[in-house]
Amino acid sequence: MNTIAGTIDRPLTNDPKKQAPMKPSVSEPAGSAIPDFTTTGAIDSRQNRTREMQLIPEALARAHMHDRLHEAEQERRAIRLATARRMQRRAERASLRARRALAMAVMQ
Repeated sequence: MNTIAGTIDRPLTNDPKKQAPMKPSVSEPAGSAIPDFTTTGAIDSRQNRTREMQLIPEALARAHMHDRLHEAEQERRAIRLATARRMQRRAERASLRARRALAMAVMQ
């Protein structure tokens, strides 16, 4: 049998069942390994990016609705202003008719 120990790159055998089981290191307490921040950060940012990408149509729809509501409010204001001006002109004409009628009544 071969007494040369295998390495991680070149194990003695490629069959996982025949390889020596991994034993926890005595110098390191169990569970002391720190997580790889670069990969977890990348995964989180990727998930955030996909979440943001999924929310883009919703944000666009919300902005579109806001614009539509703003346009509708402006249109209502314009209609109210036109109606008010029309009523004012009508009131002025009625006032002139009343003055003329009063003047005609006084003249006779």
